[in-house]
Amino acid sequence: MIVISERVNGLFKSVGKAIDDRDKKFLQDLALDQVKAGANMLDVNTGPGVDRPEQIMKWMVQTIQEVTDVQLSIDAPVPSVIEAGLEVCKGRALINSTTAEQKKMASLFPLAKMYNAEIICLTLDEKGIPNDANSRCELALTMITNAMEYEITPDRIFLDPLALPVGAAQDQGMKVLESLKQFKTLCDPAPKTTVGLSNVSNGTKERPLINRTFLTMLMAYGLDSAILNPSDTDLMNALRTSEILLNQKLYCDSYLRAC
Repeated sequence: MIVISERVNGLFKSVGKAIDDRDKKFLQDLALDQVKAGANMLDVNTGPGVDRPEQIMKWMVQTIQEVTDVQLSIDAPVPSVIEAGLEVCKGRALINSTTAEQKKMASLFPLAKMYNAEIICLTLDEKGIPNDANSRCELALTMITNAMEYEITPDRIFLDPLALPVGAAQDQGMKVLESLKQFKTLCDPAPKTTVGLSNVSNGTKERPLINRTFLTMLMAYGLDSAILNPSDTDLMNALRTSEILLNQKLYCDSYLRAC
Protein backbone atom coordinates (compact mmCIF):
# COMPACT_ATOMS: atom_id res chain seq x y z
CA MET A 1 0.00 0.00 0.00
CA ILE A 2 1.44 3.34 -1.08
CA VAL A 3 0.83 6.04 1.52
CA ILE A 4 0.72 9.56 0.08
CA SER A 5 0.83 12.23 2.78
CA GLU A 6 -1.75 15.01 2.47
CA ARG A 7 -0.14 17.28 5.06
CA VAL A 8 2.43 19.24 2.99
CA ASN A 9 -0.27 21.60 1.83
CA GLY A 10 -0.55 25.36 2.22
CA LEU A 11 -4.25 24.89 2.96
CA PHE A 12 -3.22 24.02 6.52
CA LYS A 13 -2.58 27.21 8.49
CA SER A 14 0.79 26.14 9.87
CA VAL A 15 2.07 25.16 6.43
CA GLY A 16 0.66 28.32 4.88
CA LYS A 17 2.51 30.42 7.47
CA ALA A 18 5.74 28.52 6.81
CA ILE A 19 5.34 29.24 3.10
CA ASP A 20 4.73 32.94 3.74
CA ASP A 21 7.78 33.09 6.03
CA ARG A 22 9.89 30.84 3.75
CA ASP A 23 10.53 28.75 6.86
CA LYS A 24 12.66 25.93 5.49
CA LYS A 25 13.12 24.20 8.83
CA PHE A 26 9.39 23.87 9.45
CA LEU A 27 8.78 22.42 5.98
CA GLN A 28 11.73 20.03 6.23
CA ASP A 29 10.77 18.84 9.71
CA LEU A 30 7.21 18.27 8.50
CA ALA A 31 8.41 16.26 5.51
CA LEU A 32 10.67 14.09 7.68
CA ASP A 33 7.90 13.57 10.26
CA GLN A 34 5.53 12.37 7.53
CA VAL A 35 8.09 9.94 6.16
CA LYS A 36 8.82 8.65 9.66
CA ALA A 37 5.07 8.16 10.21
CA GLY A 38 4.90 5.92 7.15
CA ALA A 39 4.51 8.14 4.07
CA ASN A 40 5.96 6.69 0.87
CA MET A 41 5.20 9.88 -1.02
CA LEU A 42 4.50 13.52 -0.17
CA ASP A 43 1.75 15.45 -1.91
CA VAL A 44 3.11 19.00 -2.30
CA ASN A 45 0.56 21.79 -2.66
CA THR A 46 1.17 25.53 -2.29
CA GLY A 47 -2.39 26.11 -1.09
CA PRO A 48 -4.86 28.67 -2.43
CA GLY A 49 -4.39 32.36 -3.08
CA VAL A 50 -0.59 32.59 -2.96
CA ASP A 51 1.42 35.05 -5.04
CA ARG A 52 3.86 33.60 -7.60
CA PRO A 53 2.75 29.97 -7.05
CA GLU A 54 5.28 28.67 -9.59
CA GLN A 55 8.17 30.08 -7.56
CA ILE A 56 6.67 28.80 -4.32
CA MET A 57 6.20 25.30 -5.75
CA LYS A 58 9.85 25.23 -6.82
CA TRP A 59 10.93 26.44 -3.38
CA MET A 60 8.85 23.78 -1.63
CA VAL A 61 10.14 20.94 -3.81
CA GLN A 62 13.77 22.02 -3.52
CA THR A 63 13.46 22.55 0.24
CA ILE A 64 12.03 19.07 0.80
CA GLN A 65 14.59 17.43 -1.47
CA GLU A 66 17.40 18.84 0.64
CA VAL A 67 16.47 16.42 3.45
CA THR A 68 14.72 13.43 1.82
CA ASP A 69 14.60 11.64 -1.52
CA VAL A 70 11.02 10.38 -0.99
CA GLN A 71 8.86 10.55 -4.11
CA LEU A 72 6.82 13.74 -4.54
CA SER A 73 3.31 14.29 -5.85
CA ILE A 74 3.00 17.71 -7.47
CA ASP A 75 -0.48 18.99 -6.69
CA ALA A 76 -1.91 22.16 -8.25
CA PRO A 77 -4.95 23.19 -10.31
CA VAL A 78 -2.82 25.15 -12.79
CA PRO A 79 -0.53 23.29 -15.27
CA SER A 80 2.19 25.95 -15.07
CA VAL A 81 2.52 25.37 -11.31
CA ILE A 82 2.71 21.61 -11.83
CA GLU A 83 5.39 22.07 -14.47
CA ALA A 84 7.38 24.33 -12.14
CA GLY A 85 7.49 21.50 -9.61
CA LEU A 86 8.34 18.89 -12.22
CA GLU A 87 11.25 21.00 -13.47
CA VAL A 88 13.09 20.72 -10.15
CA CYS A 89 12.07 17.19 -9.10
CA LYS A 90 15.12 14.94 -8.92
CA GLY A 91 13.25 11.65 -9.21
CA ARG A 92 10.06 10.49 -10.90
CA ALA A 93 7.18 12.67 -9.77
CA LEU A 94 3.45 12.02 -9.59
CA ILE A 95 1.15 14.61 -11.16
CA ASN A 96 -1.98 15.31 -9.10
CA SER A 97 -4.11 15.35 -11.23
CA THR A 98 -5.95 15.24 -14.54
CA THR A 99 -9.59 14.55 -15.27
CA ALA A 100 -11.28 13.20 -18.41
CA GLU A 101 -11.95 16.76 -19.54
CA GLN A 102 -10.32 17.22 -22.94
CA LYS A 103 -8.64 20.50 -21.98
CA LYS A 104 -7.09 18.97 -18.87
CA MET A 105 -5.82 15.87 -20.67
CA ALA A 106 -4.35 18.00 -23.46
CA SER A 107 -2.45 20.07 -20.85
CA LEU A 108 -1.25 17.39 -18.44
CA PHE A 109 -0.53 14.25 -20.44
CA PRO A 110 2.18 16.10 -22.43
CA LEU A 111 3.79 17.13 -19.12
CA ALA A 112 3.69 13.53 -17.87
CA LYS A 113 5.39 12.44 -21.10
CA MET A 114 7.99 15.22 -21.04
CA TYR A 115 9.02 14.60 -17.42
CA ASN A 116 8.45 10.81 -17.38
CA ALA A 117 5.99 11.33 -14.53
CA GLU A 118 3.20 9.22 -13.13
CA ILE A 119 -0.25 10.78 -13.07
CA ILE A 120 -3.48 10.58 -11.07
CA CYS A 121 -6.58 10.38 -13.28
CA LEU A 122 -9.85 11.45 -11.67
CA THR A 123 -13.06 9.94 -13.04
CA LEU A 124 -14.63 13.28 -13.74
CA ASP A 125 -15.46 15.09 -16.98
CA GLU A 126 -17.30 18.16 -18.20
CA LYS A 127 -20.57 16.63 -16.95
CA GLY A 128 -19.27 16.05 -13.42
CA ILE A 129 -18.76 12.86 -11.40
CA PRO A 130 -20.66 9.83 -12.74
CA ASN A 131 -23.28 8.24 -10.53
CA ASP A 132 -22.29 4.61 -11.09
CA ALA A 133 -19.26 2.34 -11.44
CA ASN A 134 -19.75 1.57 -15.14
CA SER A 135 -19.70 5.26 -16.07
CA ARG A 136 -16.62 5.83 -13.92
CA CYS A 137 -14.94 2.99 -15.83
CA GLU A 138 -15.85 4.58 -19.16
CA LEU A 139 -14.06 7.76 -18.12
CA ALA A 140 -11.12 5.75 -16.79
CA LEU A 141 -10.79 3.99 -20.13
CA THR A 142 -10.96 7.32 -21.95
CA MET A 143 -8.05 8.62 -19.89
CA ILE A 144 -6.02 5.43 -20.31
CA THR A 145 -6.52 5.57 -24.09
CA ASN A 146 -5.54 9.24 -24.26
CA ALA A 147 -2.51 8.64 -22.04
CA MET A 148 -1.25 5.86 -24.29
CA GLU A 149 -1.28 8.31 -27.23
CA TYR A 150 1.43 10.15 -25.28
CA GLU A 151 3.30 6.87 -24.60
CA ILE A 152 2.18 6.90 -20.96
CA THR A 153 1.73 3.24 -20.06
CA PRO A 154 -0.98 2.06 -17.63
CA ASP A 155 1.57 1.28 -14.92
CA ARG A 156 2.20 5.06 -14.65
CA ILE A 157 -1.50 5.81 -14.10
CA PHE A 158 -3.32 6.05 -10.76
CA LEU A 159 -7.09 5.89 -11.28
CA ASP A 160 -9.17 7.71 -8.66
CA PRO A 161 -12.90 6.85 -8.53
CA LEU A 162 -13.53 9.93 -6.38
CA ALA A 163 -14.86 9.20 -2.93
CA LEU A 164 -17.69 11.56 -1.97
CA PRO A 165 -18.78 12.70 1.50
CA VAL A 166 -20.86 10.00 3.13
CA GLY A 167 -23.09 12.60 4.74
CA ALA A 168 -24.15 13.96 1.34
CA ALA A 169 -23.85 10.92 -0.95
CA GLN A 170 -24.15 7.82 1.19
CA ASP A 171 -24.92 5.54 -1.76
CA GLN A 172 -21.60 6.35 -3.43
CA GLY A 173 -19.40 4.33 -1.08
CA MET A 174 -20.30 0.99 -2.63
CA LYS A 175 -20.08 2.47 -6.12
CA VAL A 176 -16.50 3.57 -5.41
CA LEU A 177 -15.67 0.04 -4.22
CA GLU A 178 -17.20 -1.51 -7.32
CA SER A 179 -15.27 0.96 -9.50
CA LEU A 180 -11.98 -0.15 -7.94
CA LYS A 181 -12.75 -3.76 -8.77
CA GLN A 182 -13.64 -2.94 -12.36
CA PHE A 183 -10.60 -0.69 -12.89
CA LYS A 184 -8.34 -3.72 -12.55
CA THR A 185 -9.98 -5.35 -15.59
CA LEU A 186 -9.56 -2.42 -17.98
CA CYS A 187 -6.12 -3.31 -19.31
CA ASP A 188 -3.03 -5.43 -18.77
CA PRO A 189 -0.97 -4.43 -16.89
CA ALA A 190 -3.69 -2.96 -14.70
CA PRO A 191 -3.41 0.69 -13.68
CA LYS A 192 -2.82 1.55 -10.05
CA THR A 193 -5.62 3.03 -7.97
CA THR A 194 -5.84 5.79 -5.38
CA VAL A 195 -8.32 7.89 -3.41
CA GLY A 196 -8.30 11.13 -1.46
CA LEU A 197 -9.39 9.34 1.69
CA SER A 198 -10.50 12.30 3.82
CA ASN A 199 -13.12 13.29 1.23
CA VAL A 200 -15.41 10.53 2.46
CA SER A 201 -15.67 12.03 5.95
CA ASN A 202 -16.05 15.71 5.06
CA GLY A 203 -18.73 17.31 7.21
CA THR A 204 -19.09 14.39 9.61
CA LYS A 205 -18.48 14.22 13.37
CA GLU A 206 -16.64 10.88 13.32
CA ARG A 207 -14.03 11.65 10.68
CA PRO A 208 -11.17 9.43 11.95
CA LEU A 209 -13.44 6.41 12.42
CA ILE A 210 -15.08 6.81 9.01
CA ASN A 211 -11.71 7.28 7.31
CA ARG A 212 -10.10 4.18 8.75
CA THR A 213 -13.18 2.00 8.25
CA PHE A 214 -13.49 3.01 4.62
CA LEU A 215 -9.77 2.52 4.07
CA THR A 216 -9.93 -1.11 5.16
CA MET A 217 -12.89 -1.67 2.82
CA LEU A 218 -11.05 -0.01 -0.07
CA MET A 219 -7.98 -2.16 0.50
CA ALA A 220 -10.12 -5.31 0.38
CA TYR A 221 -11.27 -4.17 -3.07
CA GLY A 222 -7.69 -3.77 -4.32
CA LEU A 223 -6.78 -0.16 -3.53
CA ASP A 224 -3.08 0.47 -4.24
CA SER A 225 -2.57 3.88 -2.64
CA ALA A 226 -4.31 6.64 -0.73
CA ILE A 227 -3.76 10.31 0.00
CA LEU A 228 -4.18 10.48 3.76
CA ASN A 229 -2.76 11.68 7.06
CA PRO A 230 -0.01 9.27 8.17
CA SER A 231 0.18 11.06 11.53
CA ASP A 232 -3.16 9.45 12.42
CA THR A 233 -1.83 6.46 14.37
CA ASP A 234 -5.14 4.58 14.48
CA LEU A 235 -5.53 4.99 10.73
CA MET A 236 -2.01 3.70 10.03
CA ASN A 237 -2.52 0.77 12.42
CA ALA A 238 -5.71 -0.15 10.54
CA LEU A 239 -3.80 0.06 7.25
CA ARG A 240 -0.99 -2.17 8.50
CA THR A 241 -3.40 -4.68 10.00
CA SER A 242 -5.31 -4.81 6.72
CA GLU A 243 -2.05 -5.58 4.91
CA ILE A 244 -1.57 -8.55 7.25
CA LEU A 245 -5.13 -9.84 6.85
CA LEU A 246 -4.98 -9.46 3.05
CA ASN A 247 -1.71 -11.46 3.04
CA GLN A 248 0.22 -8.51 1.62
CA LYS A 249 2.71 -8.38 4.49
CA LEU A 250 4.15 -11.11 6.68
CA TYR A 251 2.61 -11.41 10.15
CA CYS A 252 4.65 -11.26 13.34
CA ASP A 253 3.49 -10.46 16.86
CA SER A 254 5.34 -7.16 16.82
CA TYR A 255 4.25 -6.05 13.32
CA LEU A 256 2.97 -2.68 14.53
CA ARG A 257 6.21 -1.89 16.35
CA ALA A 258 8.20 -3.10 13.35
CA CYS A 259 6.39 -0.60 11.14
